[in-house]
Amino acid sequence: MSRYVAFLRGMNVGGHRLTNEELCAHFAAMGLREVHTFRASGNVVFAADEHTPQAVQERIEGGLAQALGYAVPTFIRAAEEVLSIASQRPFADEHVQASKGKLQVALLSGAPHAEAQREVLAMAGAGDRLSFGERELYWLPIGGLLESPIETKDVERHLGSMTVRTKNTVEQIAGKYLDGG
Repeated sequence: MSRYVAFLRGMNVGGHRLTNEELCAHFAAMGLREVHTFRASGNVVFAADEHTPQAVQERIEGGLAQALGYAVPTFIRAAEEVLSIASQRPFADEHVQASKGKLQVALLSGAPHAEAQREVLAMAGAGDRLSFGERELYWLPIGGLLESPIETKDVERHLGSMTVRTKNTVEQIAGKYLDGG
């Protein structure tokens, strides 16, 4: 049995409302075990027998679409991947401390190819800082994300669908549920 984290996109926005208890019940109905949610933003920690993140993703996306009646893009990371993301320091401490924004992690469907990475990194300009992980884009905005000159839709045009969490959220999930504390 493997531990995973599902980062769900679009939860509790756009007229779709789901409590953490309901979300846990849907995951349990799919046969997933040890289900926990973190905050009300679509972060679900669980155990599954499947051994590939792709198989887990397909199971969850299919199960949620059937249960909820709408698609829920899902970004799966194995426990080891979440621990790795939590431990990353993509920017110098002085840059993080000087920023008025919070360090963000955009979770991607797959590893972006070199050309897409170059196109996105070119968007950084003088204010925001960007750096790639395996299947993640680390984004340190100069202020809040809404204040950033970088448009999320432009990033997605190059990288595909993604969901964004603060790095602090990923660190808290790792510490609370994955022995990364």
